[in-house]
Amino acid sequence: MYVIALIAGLLCCSSAVLDAFQTIILPRRPTGRFRITRLFYRATWRPWVVAAKRLQNERARDQMYSIFGPMSLLMLLVVWAFLLTFGFALLFFAIHTPFLDNSLTPGEHRWAQLQTDVYVSGTTLTTLGPGDVVPRSHAARWLMILESGTGLGFVALVIGYLPVLYQAFSRREVTVALLDSRAGSPPTAAELLRRHAFDGGQEALITLLEEWERWAAEILESHISYPILCYYRSQHDNQSWLSALTAVLDMCALLIATTLGPEGQAAARQAQLTFTLGRHALIDLGHVFRLEERERAWVERGDTGRLTPEIFARLCGAVGEAQVRLCGDQSSAERLLAIRLLYEPSAMAISEHLEMPLPFWVSEPRKGDQWRKISSLRSQPDMVLSTAEHISRESVTAHLHDGGHGD
Repeated sequence: MYVIALIAGLLCCSSAVLDAFQTIILPRRPTGRFRITRLFYRATWRPWVVAAKRLQNERARDQMYSIFGPMSLLMLLVVWAFLLTFGFALLFFAIHTPFLDNSLTPGEHRWAQLQTDVYVSGTTLTTLGPGDVVPRSHAARWLMILESGTGLGFVALVIGYLPVLYQAFSRREVTVALLDSRAGSPPTAAELLRRHAFDGGQEALITLLEEWERWAAEILESHISYPILCYYRSQHDNQSWLSALTAVLDMCALLIATTLGPEGQAAARQAQLTFTLGRHALIDLGHVFRLEERERAWVERGDTGRLTPEIFARLCGAVGEAQVRLCGDQSSAERLLAIRLLYEPSAMAISEHLEMPLPFWVSEPRKGDQWRKISSLRSQPDMVLSTAEHISRESVTAHLHDGGHGD
């Protein structure tokens, strides 16, 4: 029994330390099917989704989804702490519980000895120290020193881990929020192109694509190293990092597939660069969550169903306002379908796994669209007040054109 306890204790401690190292410190995608973090999320996320889907209220359901990310982090820390505590307790038990415990009587059952070992391990890991239990061997003393050092390192990792996560989350959400005024809420490729259909819009669109190329690189860097960030949801309704990235990829696909004039060649070139990096991020995240089978299933279907003939007809009219020719050009439609199959299967698989809906290609008409309201106000000259109506008659600046004031 003591040999089994020794082996089990070593396994618990080493697996917890190794998993914490791979999850927090290792700056690359961890490998291995039997990682604690991966098993933890597989065991908790699907039951959480099932419970959330039972809620009839959509807002309450979204709120429950948003709670999972931060709560799962705390639960994962508890799992690591439990494994370390129980692992060191088994190591103490393996060396015959070398402690002087006044609550134990001679010949006490082994279960009572194990309880003492768990108590000593818990107080040592939290660096409190057992004041009422005294070690009686050098092996126990050295093992307690090792555990207290592990506990201090564990606390330091947690303190350093949380700010890194929330800084990465904040940087991600700032760019996602900026897309709201440029592509609507939820964002769509057609709306993004339409809002850039003005003089100088091509330059603004190129700048936007450059920003999203860098954003996709940051996602590739942070979310591959810390996949838990994928479960963190946006604070605002109709927004998510996945829908924003998909909308940008949709727009890039349109710019790449369609035939543009000389002014649009620079935008198409930048769209290729942004598309390549955004697609890379989606595919790698699919590998992190082991979604290869779902992706292959979507590829075999040949079409994800996001762009039906009715939506395609509406898309043609919407992008026509942005001087993008799509309808009537069979080659452009065929290229668009081929490009969509490069990223949509990965986006659909991640969407199904995280329960994050993907955006439409064309925004649905709705009342209270602030962008359209502001655009209509700006285009009506009778709504613009003259300078004289803005300046009070008693103001000195109202009489500057009179040639002077009497002394």
